[in-house]
Amino acid sequence: MYSFSPKLKLYSIILIVIGLVLFGIGYLLNHGLNESAIQTMMDNAHHGTEHHTPMNSSELVGPQDNAAHLEHATHQIHNTPFSALLTAAMLFFGISACALFFLSIQHAAHAGWSVIVTRVMEAVSSFIPVGGIILLILTFLNVGGIAHLYHWMDPSLTNPNSPNFDVILYEKSKFLNIPFYVVRILIYVIGSWFFVWKIKKVSKRLDETKDRKDYKALYNWSVGYIAFFGFASAAWAWDFLMSIDPHWYSTLYIWYSMVSTLSSAVAVIIIVAVYLKKKGVLPQFNDNHLHDLAKFLFATSMLWTYLFFDQFMLYWYANIPEEVRYFFDRFAYYKYTFLPMLIINFLIPLLVLVSSSIKRNYKVVTTMAVLVILGHWLDFFNMIMPGTVGPFWNNAYTFLLVVGAFLFMVGLFVLVVMSALSKLKLIPEGNPLVKESKIFEYPF
Repeated sequence: MYSFSPKLKLYSIILIVIGLVLFGIGYLLNHGLNESAIQTMMDNAHHGTEHHTPMNSSELVGPQDNAAHLEHATHQIHNTPFSALLTAAMLFFGISACALFFLSIQHAAHAGWSVIVTRVMEAVSSFIPVGGIILLILTFLNVGGIAHLYHWMDPSLTNPNSPNFDVILYEKSKFLNIPFYVVRILIYVIGSWFFVWKIKKVSKRLDETKDRKDYKALYNWSVGYIAFFGFASAAWAWDFLMSIDPHWYSTLYIWYSMVSTLSSAVAVIIIVAVYLKKKGVLPQFNDNHLHDLAKFLFATSMLWTYLFFDQFMLYWYANIPEEVRYFFDRFAYYKYTFLPMLIINFLIPLLVLVSSSIKRNYKVVTTMAVLVILGHWLDFFNMIMPGTVGPFWNNAYTFLLVVGAFLFMVGLFVLVVMSALSKLKLIPEGNPLVKESKIFEYPF
């Protein structure tokens, strides 16, 4: 059994407190801006002219005078705290959901090598309820009109008699409407919560009974989660991320966002497993297990790059104005974060992890895992911020909000995951493939 180190617990609580303090300071600075300050920020962002390229589909309809632009800029600026929280919450909820997906694949494939890290994957997936609650809170803040991350929630946009009427959103309102949206979010959160509870429960029972019927039940529930995740991961990418700019869509987006969290999930599994190895409580984890996990980290990083390039290349080649605007926004206002993230998420993993011997180096692989998590946090920043905050991100309070939300979520994630791990038996002796995992050796 692993005992949650008081020192690590203290560090996680310190991260939570520091994150909340930074977020609180950023929130006060953000909401302390008056109309004059917002007008100045808007003029600077648009080079002092009234005519500017829209940053979101919400600017394409309705009045186009200065008052309308000022109202929109106010919403964007005051969106920053919620956008920062959504960025961190979506990343870590996605990591926990993908960890359960990765675990379910191992069970469904009857994989033997990964049994040693089964409890690590179960512990990482234990963050699903906490991350889900945070996403539910953000959902109801948007539904209640406190946050304005989702422009399509404005009822005037689907009212044909309104000056803000948007025919595209009117046609999409069969899917993008608040009651159906809330139902879908509840399905994602409650469904994921149920599956992580059920799979962990059956896995624990298998340890006690060592019954093949329980092993079969574990297989069945894992297959069930794979099917659920296939639907849910696509749908929550539409709802939480792509509907931020409902005029734009991409058929590759659901895979792109999912692989971003899958790569991060593998990175987290590596970090936790290596930590347990170094603490001496998981000596069965060896170079061969690390090598396989590093292969998955390398593979998912390359898959993410392929999807990034494929999505970008197809839009660039077609050059359809209403589609390339999504990328134009990022080139125009997020040039310091959009393309540079390829260095962290693609170039460095390619140059470092392509070597087979490097994949067995604990320090190098763990360092790469940390870089991958930071890189995909930046990826989610680029997915969420341009459509919600627009050009008003390059300032001190945004930095405090984004870093504060991330540190808060990291501290909370460590606290939940390591607490869950301390309640689990690290070696699942009831799994019939555990011996194979203990003697697993990668054939060079």
